Order: sequence, then structure tokens, then C-alpha cells
Amino acid sequence: MLPKSGLTIGVGPTTTNQVPACCSARYNLALLAFFGFFLLYALRVNLSVALVDMVEPNTSLAKNTTSNVCPEHSSTINVPRNTSGKKYSWDADTQGWILGSFFYGYIITQIPGGYLASKTGGKLLLGFGIFGTSVFTLLTPLAANLGVGYLIAVRALEGLGEGVTFPAMHSMWSSWAPPLERSKLLSISYAGAQLGTVVSLPLSGLICYYMNWIYVFYIFGALGVLWFFFWMWLVSDTPETHRSISHTEREYILSSLKDQLSTQKSVPWKQILESLPLWAIVVAHFSYNWTFYTLLTLLPTYMKEILRFDAQENGFLSALPYFGCWLCIILSGQIADYLREKQNLSTVCVRKCFTLIGMIGPAVFLVAAGFIGCNYALAVAFVTISTTLGGFCTSGYSINHLDIAPSYAGILLGITNSFATIPGMVGPVIAKNLTHNNTVGEWQTVFYIAASINLFGAIFFALFGSGEVQDWAVSGYRLHRN
Repeated sequence: MLPKSGLTIGVGPTTTNQVPACCSARYNLALLAFFGFFLLYALRVNLSVALVDMVEPNTSLAKNTTSNVCPEHSSTINVPRNTSGKKYSWDADTQGWILGSFFYGYIITQIPGGYLASKTGGKLLLGFGIFGTSVFTLLTPLAANLGVGYLIAVRALEGLGEGVTFPAMHSMWSSWAPPLERSKLLSISYAGAQLGTVVSLPLSGLICYYMNWIYVFYIFGALGVLWFFFWMWLVSDTPETHRSISHTEREYILSSLKDQLSTQKSVPWKQILESLPLWAIVVAHFSYNWTFYTLLTLLPTYMKEILRFDAQENGFLSALPYFGCWLCIILSGQIADYLREKQNLSTVCVRKCFTLIGMIGPAVFLVAAGFIGCNYALAVAFVTISTTLGGFCTSGYSINHLDIAPSYAGILLGITNSFATIPGMVGPVIAKNLTHNNTVGEWQTVFYIAASINLFGAIFFALFGSGEVQDWAVSGYRLHRN
């Protein structure tokens, strides 16, 4: 841990006010990244909705055995459903492996992505990561037609492409985000992921209902390719190489970061892996993602089999929790930086408080959601509140990599996201195996497991998290606390 000193880093209310946010290069980067992560998550989650339409009813999940207790809750729809999409005979276990296969590719490129981004910059990695994912999304209908093995392989390849994106973005922000604007800038860019979920879940449901499930993949895949060209044209790796940034903004960003970045060329792998604050982020990231990925992939199934909403209602109601999370991410990012800059709260205090709210809150409401019987409104409300509160974590552990080691933020995120991808690989498979009969009791068990893991992660981060630049992350500088 580094001691306080009298040094400042040229960041403060006066300096910030002299460099407006509107139309600035750093906020333009945040906005373009926002749309990139919007499409990234749309490409990731659309299969969760389309899969309901891709599977023959008699080979899908067993019917809800509590149907006598919970009656149908679907509005009458006069528009006839399109039934032209091809159906496949995939049982519950096969569906679990299809949904989880993405993460087998995703986990492989996390650390390499962070390392490459630290050496070459994040622009090309992030751009081609989303481009590759988009191309493989366009190939998904063909892969499904060739066989389940091809579909699993294509989803794994999509994961390979997406795996480099978050480490690449973190690496870019290490050069672009002034310390007292980190929460704002990163929350804007990563909030796109939640909004992508919000839009793609209901939109995928509508496309499946009125058109054909294959267009879910064609539409989102084409939009991803289009975004790639804008990204390559408008973005630069660093402020120094940006073509249209103002001199004032460039100097503001560079001066705010000059005492926080390392000058050593080699990566201190030993010190990184021995860092307890890093492992605090690992545990928190793993724990949060268990709940997040379980709900992300299985919420449409829960809405259909337990709450018994039809596909059209399902898409909108499955998206509602992520709309709440999106709002929470945007607002919490503003609040976090306000508390640090205006109220002089320490970085570690803000990160720990936001992480505790964002993990214990969801655990409580997720457990409560399993105990409200057939009260549809309350079930949707509890799941929505649970996911919404999770948005606080974006200004908690999620950007803590930049606090403790700005120069190696991409590598650190690659490490934590590697561990945090495991829940995406095994969580849906375990949840599917626990809910073969789709009883309320089985889903309560799924919620219990997720809540317990969340609680453990929150406590671990509160005990061992840090808000200070670690001594191994800089060379030749003494720093004050962020």
C-alpha cells in the first residue's frame, strides 16, 4: 500500500470545469463504446429468447408442475403467430450446453486480450472482437441447421471474439479517463450492455413472434458489422493520437494521469497474482456474475414456465430488470464521482459501499422472489429490484481495476473476468439440471444458491478491497490516495 503524500495529480473541480464534457473526445469515446456494448450484449442474449422458439414443444422443458396453482397469465393476442421457423429436437440438457457454450470461448481470450491491449492498444481488439462476434451471429441459423455441434462451436467462437472486448475497453480507459471522472465515463460505456439486454430481449421476442427466429441473428449481426466501421473511423487508442481532440482536453487528460501510469515495459505478473486487492475483485466479480448470468440466460424460461407469460409478454418482462439496472448504472456512476470529488469520500469507501449495495440488495430480493406464490406483479417487481440494485456494482468492484493499477487495468480485468466467466459456463447448466420439473421449489433452490454466492462475494470485497494505486503498478512515483 502506498502512503499519502502532498502530490496532486492536476485533477479537481476547477480543472474539470475548464474542460467541458459536452462534445469532448473522451465522452464521444464513452458514447461510441456505449453503442458497442449495446450490440455486444444484444448479440449475446438474443439466443436466450430465440431458443424458446427454436425447440419443438414436446422436447423442451417439462411442463410446469405447479400449473394448477399458477394459472395462465397471458393476454389475448389477435395477431397470428408466425410458425415458419424450423424446430429442433433438443432436450433440456442440450439447451443448457448451447446456452453455456458461449463462455467456453469467452474465457480463453480474457487474459490474452488484456495483455495485447496493454501492448498494442484496445481500439483494434475491441473493434474486431465485436466484428467477429457479429459475423458468427450471422452464421448461427446455418450452424443450427447443420447440427447442434456446429451451433455450440459457433457460439464458442462468438465467445472468443467477445472475450477481448472488456479488457480492451479497460485498457483504453487507462489512457482516457481522468481519475475523478472514471465512474462517470466507465458507467456510460458499460451501461450499453444493460440497454442492449433491455432492447434485445423484447425485440427478439417480437421478431420471433411476427417474423422468424432466424431474423433475430441476421438483424443484430448486421448492426454489429455497421458499428465496426464507425468505431474504426472515429476512435483512437490514446489522446495523443486522436485527430480532433482539443489541446486543452488532451493536456487535462495527460496531466491527470501522469503520476498514475507505470513506465516499466515488463508486466509484474508475480506481484499482480500476489495482490490481495486483485483477488478481492476476483471473488466479487465471480459472485456477481453467478446471479447475473443465471438470470440472463434463464429468465425467459422462468417467465414462461413458472410465471406463465407467453413469448410476447415474456420478452418485455424479461427486459424490465435490465432496464432498471441500466438506469442504476448511469445514476450510480454520477453519484460515485460526486461523492469522491465534492464530498471527499475516499475511493475505497465508495467502491466498497457501492459493491455491498449492489450485491447484498439483489441477494435479498432474489430470495424473496421465490416466495411470493402466484403474485405475478410482485415476482416481476422483486426480480426487477434485484437486478436494478446490481447496477451499483459498476461503480464498485467493476472499475476498481483502474483504481489499483491503471497501467495494467486491461490485464487485471482479463484475470478477474476469466474467473467471472466460470459462472456463465456452469451456472445455466446447474440451473437447468436443478429445474427439470420446473417447480417453484426447484427455482427457489436456484435463487438460494445465487444469493448465497452474492453475499459471500460482497463480504470478501468489503474486507480486502482497496482504492489506492498499488506500489507494483507504478515505477518511480509516490502517489496520494485517489
